[in-house]
Amino acid sequence: MNAQTPFSRRAFLRSASSGFGWLAFAALAHREAARAADVSLAAQVPHFPARAKRVIFLCMRGGPSHVDLLDHKPELAKRDGQSASLNRDSAGAKLLGPVNPFRQNGQSGLWLSDTLPGLAQHADDLCVINSMHTDLPNHAQAFGQMHTGSFQFVRPSLGAWTLYGLGSANANLPGFITLNPPADNGGARNYGSAFLPAVYQGTKLGGSQIPDLYAALMGKSEEPGPPLKNISNERLPRELQRAQLDLIRGLNEHKLAREVFQPEVEGAIESFELAFRMQDEVPNVLDLRSEPASMFKLYGIGGGQDQFARQCLLARRLAEAGVRFIEITAPVHWDHHNLLRSSLTKSCAATDGPISALLTDLKQRGMLKDTLVIWAGEFGRTPYAQGVDGRDHNHRGYSLWMAGGGVRGGMAHGATDDIGHRAVENPVHIHDWHATLLHLLGLDHKRLTYNYGGRSFRLTNVYGNVVKDILT
Repeated sequence: MNAQTPFSRRAFLRSASSGFGWLAFAALAHREAARAADVSLAAQVPHFPARAKRVIFLCMRGGPSHVDLLDHKPELAKRDGQSASLNRDSAGAKLLGPVNPFRQNGQSGLWLSDTLPGLAQHADDLCVINSMHTDLPNHAQAFGQMHTGSFQFVRPSLGAWTLYGLGSANANLPGFITLNPPADNGGARNYGSAFLPAVYQGTKLGGSQIPDLYAALMGKSEEPGPPLKNISNERLPRELQRAQLDLIRGLNEHKLAREVFQPEVEGAIESFELAFRMQDEVPNVLDLRSEPASMFKLYGIGGGQDQFARQCLLARRLAEAGVRFIEITAPVHWDHHNLLRSSLTKSCAATDGPISALLTDLKQRGMLKDTLVIWAGEFGRTPYAQGVDGRDHNHRGYSLWMAGGGVRGGMAHGATDDIGHRAVENPVHIHDWHATLLHLLGLDHKRLTYNYGGRSFRLTNVYGNVVKDILT
């Protein structure tokens, strides 16, 4: 609510004293505030025709090793064991060749590591950016910059900007959902709305609810799917719930009318309304048991250690139901400072099959063409060894991939140097990447702004260029 709200303390007292009554006032407040909330979350017309309608972001926390997965470097293999001498950080270090062989895949001949056999089946759908770079090699700062564009300040997340720009495609579901977000590396800041209205922040599934959430996901609970706490009220029928909520809304609207600006109260009002509507749809969307056995087999669900597979299947269901932005944080960690060979193999084994299944599933349903799937970590790893069998952080050059949603498939864009240390050909900064993601969603990153504290802010700050070469 804002300064133009029709409710004031005087109007409230006059209505109450005249016998207008609490419930009638609350009902009127409900209609007005619901109208405002509906405007905030209503589907918006993009700046130009969008290639993608929704995003599924597969977040690989920890910094996957690009030179062992996506960035084919024969020269690094040849120089395995030689002195690195790249900078002061590498003094005394030895170059470490890729721990597994690469091969070309698909009609495009895209180079991928043998540790990604499932992903290799989709080589012709993948757009690999091998020239990514970011500002700092520290997890917390790089993770925050990947999600918000800033490593220093609290800023709205990519998902929040997306929802702000496009609105929700389903009024009964959150427009931005994050599955199993980490509590470290900035925690809620990575899916928060910062100075944007609270209605645009991400809805968390997992995190503090992980035991309950995954007991259900793993079939060890009678819940139909990952539970949302207090999603329904078994003590009151729907009509009385509505009356109760209207009364609470009336009290909150009275407070807003008195104090004019109170974003916490506005957020509470919008959250209550969304939660009320969610009762109708959320239980069915989260009920994985409604999927046929063929889907469980495709995703590899049923083996006991299939948490990520269930998350991927749930992401497809959420996308199908109209959720605009879905983020999945992989349960495995990619911060391989040691034991690289064995750890990387385990991380790939836990994620490669489900990701392949997700791409297959989306493609079979005709959804991949307008769903942008992203696989990315906050940075990459060094071409030189850390210790005997590990790699340190590398922010100067690394890789990510995207599929569907208007990106060209079967291509590798940009390049690092001969050993994978630094982006040297068509470098893509985080700001460029963010500008490109918004462009695919039909949003001009320079026009998608929000005035706060007398300044117009945007996701890309004052930087960023759309990487046009990767667009269809």
